[in-house]
Amino acid sequence: MQRKILHPRVPSRKRTRMLEPFLKWAGGKRWLVQRHADLIPTDFRRYVEPFLGSGAVFFYLRPKEAVLSDTNDELINTYRALKEDWQRVYRTLQVHHRQHSKVYYYRIRQSSPRNDYVKAARFIYLNRTCWNGLYRVNLEGRFNVPKGTKSSVIFDTDDFEAISSCLTNVELKVEDFEASIDRATAGDLLFVDPPYTAKHRTNGFIKYNETLFHWNDQLRLHDALEAAQKRGVKIVLTNTPHASIRQLYESSFEVLTVERSSVIAAAPKHRRRLEELVIRSV
Repeated sequence: MQRKILHPRVPSRKRTRMLEPFLKWAGGKRWLVQRHADLIPTDFRRYVEPFLGSGAVFFYLRPKEAVLSDTNDELINTYRALKEDWQRVYRTLQVHHRQHSKVYYYRIRQSSPRNDYVKAARFIYLNRTCWNGLYRVNLEGRFNVPKGTKSSVIFDTDDFEAISSCLTNVELKVEDFEASIDRATAGDLLFVDPPYTAKHRTNGFIKYNETLFHWNDQLRLHDALEAAQKRGVKIVLTNTPHASIRQLYESSFEVLTVERSSVIAAAPKHRRRLEELVIRSV
């Protein structure tokens, strides 16, 4: 059977209401909401996202009620700090903006603040000034991405007040994806964007919270989503276009192939068109 590939569409006016994510995240889904937003349901009871990252789909939908989770405790702390007092985070971020330099970057990278708001500002600062917004840690769990070429820490698109407001009725949890998925009930929308791994391959590029997302995790994810679908949960999953992933889901889900542009390469000339899978409940 010939695979149907959905090509990017020009965004309509209806798709301009997305609140700009405040983080850049490898594998982030800005391209999905900008070019394939029609694949994401808008009629649901509650929004659940177990691999949060930059939250592009969450900020596009702006749901009235949501559960956002991740195993990255620094990431979740940043969302919590912005939810509780975005101004305290922003004031520290302004300090980083004024003092940003190569020496300053590595000094902040080595720091270990205890205050949650200072930690959140550090997380945002490093994300915005490190190489390509990559999140990577060493075996000790310390962020180790080198300084990138960006010089701006404060962006014109920043609206932390709106972000804080958007998080008002959101539960933020540090937990395994299976626990979040098991919590979803009939009428909820699950958006699932796991680290991309496939059978016989490992995720050698990104070390996610000190632990690789292995094939066994893909199997565990599939089983949790299959159970959620049986409970009446609406599901949108993005994943790598590997034959093993397609075979895993095609018997009980709708599997679509979509195109996007690669943005992780440092030089634009090395960026190319890529395919990804969008897997939906039936």
